[in-house]
Amino acid sequence: MKVRVLGCSGAIARDCRTTSFLIDGDVLVDAGTGVGDLTLAEMGAVGHVLLTHSHLDHVAALPLMVDAIASQLTRPVQVYALPGTIAALKAHVFNNVIWPDFTRIPSAANPFIVFQEIEVGQKLVIGGKRIEVLPAVHTVPAVGYAVSAENGGNWVFTGDTERNPAFWRRLNAIPVAALVIETAFSNREKDLARRSLHLSPQALADELDCIDRGKRFPIYITHTKPAETDLIMDEIQRFDMTQPFGADVSHDIRWLRAGQEFEL
Repeated sequence: MKVRVLGCSGAIARDCRTTSFLIDGDVLVDAGTGVGDLTLAEMGAVGHVLLTHSHLDHVAALPLMVDAIASQLTRPVQVYALPGTIAALKAHVFNNVIWPDFTRIPSAANPFIVFQEIEVGQKLVIGGKRIEVLPAVHTVPAVGYAVSAENGGNWVFTGDTERNPAFWRRLNAIPVAALVIETAFSNREKDLARRSLHLSPQALADELDCIDRGKRFPIYITHTKPAETDLIMDEIQRFDMTQPFGADVSHDIRWLRAGQEFEL
């Protein structure tokens, strides 16, 4: 299984794209501005889009991508999301005001996109990949995903979330090949992070302590605000070097970058 990072920033700036991951060329996890770096042929190969939630930085490119490939579509793009996310997209994006209603164009019987409702805990098989819907805690209905590779290890993405005990209970019960976890704000903005239900390094440290001690896998930090990325990573490095498991133990924490590719 190949995971390509199209975007992993918490906002836009030069060389910063918002959240989107391309899996095996045919499945998108979120559709932020990073989708715009795909070629038309690459976009045309995407048959399935898994959304974590309705916020603009995670859905902005969806209507534009479908518009770009509409003439070459032979079947609708399947968009998987929570009922609340679908309702928000229908009301505020595909509403014939902000953007045409692609669920009824060119016809209701043959639309450009079809929404598929999902729920936390659901297990899907999409494009030959086994995908589990994981809980998230955010200001709107939200989820994360675990995508299983052939060797049984899972690529796990938290989506946007704050403290999330249910997520860690499930993560500790499955084999993990890599974890992608958001840390949107620095500690100086920890109050804003809590109010907006994002993580800061201080909260991240508490969350990572929920990982069973016997588990070891790389942890990739995503969704950092461009103006604070260096500070966030410095703060993470400081807590990780003094975490409570002992001075000789540390998490394998890395900063995620757009353009990275992973074979799992």
